[in-house]
Amino acid sequence: MNSASGPHALATAHDTLGCQSAQLSDSLEFAGSGIRFYRKRSDDARLGHVATPASERGFLVGVSQSAGHRRRILHGRRAEACGFGQNAVYVRNFGDDYRADMQSPFDFLLLEMSHAALAQASGRSRIDGLTATAGADDGVLAHLVGALTPVLTRPAEVSPLFVDQLCLAIGIHLNDRYGGATPAAERPAQALAPMHEARAKEMLRSHLDGRIAIADVADACQLSRSHFTRAFRLATGHTPHDWLQAQRLARARELLRASDLPLAEVATACGFADQSHFTRVFSRAEGAPPGQWRRALQT
Repeated sequence: MNSASGPHALATAHDTLGCQSAQLSDSLEFAGSGIRFYRKRSDDARLGHVATPASERGFLVGVSQSAGHRRRILHGRRAEACGFGQNAVYVRNFGDDYRADMQSPFDFLLLEMSHAALAQASGRSRIDGLTATAGADDGVLAHLVGALTPVLTRPAEVSPLFVDQLCLAIGIHLNDRYGGATPAAERPAQALAPMHEARAKEMLRSHLDGRIAIADVADACQLSRSHFTRAFRLATGHTPHDWLQAQRLARARELLRASDLPLAEVATACGFADQSHFTRVFSRAEGAPPGQWRRALQT
């Protein structure tokens, strides 16, 4: 449906996913490299029609955050009735025209992935299509997309490395479960060569705040993102993000033991967004907040 013009244009303006903007109760968005992440919620029962014309934008994944949403998806003269339970998912290709009649309120997390982002995750030059699905039960995909929620709620605490890793995992899962082509046979995964492992660790340590892309580290090791992540895990037992988080915590423990730096300065030195972020991560890892942990060493 095209947006209107004239005095009623504001009331009927549509967002990039075809929703009427005025009917949305929440509309949050985060843009990254090759991805866009949204939360779209509407409490309006009179939602009407949504549509997006075919384009080269890539693919869209949706995860329902509540039960009870219903829509009719229109395929030419045929209509498909779809219901969504909590955590039910849909997958669609922006290369196809999309039209649907929204029949009840909704609350969705949505991830838009470009062709390039999905292809990088699969190690291919391009992914032409995914099998469309609506209202499906896919707990893995729902969990992975849900784990991106902090980029909307606490963006200052989320590093590009974390987003890259999650999107890589999502892309691999999409290709494995919904990809139309049989994956090409791959050589057995191998751990990073010692030289590349040392280089990767050096690059990660120099960005304790996580403000480095997996693609940059993978390029330095002359590997694709997906192959680098698997090889790094085989070499270290950890994903790059988890390994870097362990380095942050090790550095924090060292500073808490050997210095009188205020907690806010320890947080900054160890790459945390702020003291509250540091306290949450440290408390989960050590079972006590950093101030209490430091005092216990002194008794």
